[in-house]
Amino acid sequence: MRHVLKNHRSHVDRLIRDYDVYPGQPPLLLRLSDTDGLSQRELADSKGVKPATLTVMLQRMEKTGLIRRAADEKDQRVTRVYLTEKGRGASEAVKQAMEEVEARCFEGFLPEEKLLLRRFLLQMKDNLTTWTPED
Repeated sequence: MRHVLKNHRSHVDRLIRDYDVYPGQPPLLLRLSDTDGLSQRELADSKGVKPATLTVMLQRMEKTGLIRRAADEKDQRVTRVYLTEKGRGASEAVKQAMEEVEARCFEGFLPEEKLLLRRFLLQMKDNLTTWTPED
């Protein structure tokens, strides 16, 4: 599974290299394209990263013009993150790249096989979500 995920990410990264999107940034672009204007804390929580790690990623994205940050109108202590026009274009490129790679991944699969794989992966996710390593 690790090899499949690594190949998937590698192909997506290659398809979007002309958009100034670096590894690790596609999930942020997709999250902001779904809900623009999230706070930095909301973004960090949704991606499961520490706020300091997210800050470094956002600084790089801001330098390349993908996002802009602004203080919240009601609470100046909160910083909100917005996609720029370039960021919206990059997020669309990410979506297209992921669809293209996914289509390639599932070439030759029957619909029933795709459903079965989905069921297996959801079961694995549930198994890991409910597991406490101390058990």
